[in-house]
Amino acid sequence: MLHLLQNFLSFTQTPHSGYHWDGGERRFFEGWYYRVTLPRENQTFAFMYSIEDPVGRKPHSGGAAQILGPNDEYLWRTFPDVNKFWAKSDVLALGHWGKTNIESQPLYLLPVEFESYIKEGYQATATLNQGTIHNPSNGDYCQWQYEIQPVYYWGNRGSIQQSTAGWISFLQIFEPGWQILMAHGLASGWIDWNGKRYEFTNAPAYSEKNWGGAFPQKWFWLNCNSFDSEADLALTAGGGRRGVLWWMESVAMIGLHYQGKFYEFVPWNSEVSWNIEPWGKWEMHARNSQYEVTLIGTTDLPGTPLRAPTENGLIFACRDTMQGKLTLELRELNAVESKTILKATSDLCGLETGGGPWDSSWLND
Repeated sequence: MLHLLQNFLSFTQTPHSGYHWDGGERRFFEGWYYRVTLPRENQTFAFMYSIEDPVGRKPHSGGAAQILGPNDEYLWRTFPDVNKFWAKSDVLALGHWGKTNIESQPLYLLPVEFESYIKEGYQATATLNQGTIHNPSNGDYCQWQYEIQPVYYWGNRGSIQQSTAGWISFLQIFEPGWQILMAHGLASGWIDWNGKRYEFTNAPAYSEKNWGGAFPQKWFWLNCNSFDSEADLALTAGGGRRGVLWWMESVAMIGLHYQGKFYEFVPWNSEVSWNIEPWGKWEMHARNSQYEVTLIGTTDLPGTPLRAPTENGLIFACRDTMQGKLTLELRELNAVESKTILKATSDLCGLETGGGPWDSSWLND
């Protein structure tokens, strides 16, 4: 039975689902992002977990949990003891214990055990996200527990799943690495945000991760799986300047899951262009031999500064909103003319710019 389960996981989970640290001394970070969108409330919760220099005794050693909550409100908590962090190298499973009276090494707990014994901390897998953190200076807190039913990972349904950055991402050439773990899923459970309890069933959910020993200089990101009148649609797009051996390159990609099919626009199969303002407007276009896609994301909101692992530790390095507006158009190409397959809109799109400098628009065409 265990053998069958391992075979199933190896087929369905994405590459890079496991923890990447090799136990070495070099500068290293790994970060995970879980999100659940509540269309009825017009709100989104994003949970960001990170660990830096897990070998310990380094200037930036430690972990953290950040939450971008209703109306882009922000809550975070550090977990400085790297020995209270755990993660699996072969599957998506991780956690960090803060306040607890358990003396044993940290490990996955049944949800009811976690709730009883872990007074501050989190644990997350491919099918669960659970935790509790609070700000002792003002009393703000969040407690959450929800189960996840994956719908799309990263690739065609029923096929072996793909690396977001292609096969070469298995080599330590591109850093940091980036992997969408679950492009779309259905979450059921609850979140308690400062005394307001949100209960939900089959809410759109998403997860991704990044890792490595180097850090991007500048980046942007668009993500949405809660569209008007399109329940079976998920978008993730982004780009950045990253290290490749001894030089820097600018790359971007767009990935769509729609009605069971994966539409992938990446540098090795498509032309991808973008025009990203420092804040307020994100435009992307991509074209390959069969399809083309256009994205326009906008926001009038100021966004919320978020911390990100950098060469100088976990510091404010990006700005996000989970209430961006998005228009998306996907077209099929043929010898005569293009045919529109899909037009979709949303008011619950995640938008981000990070790093810098952002003195002017970033145009790549």
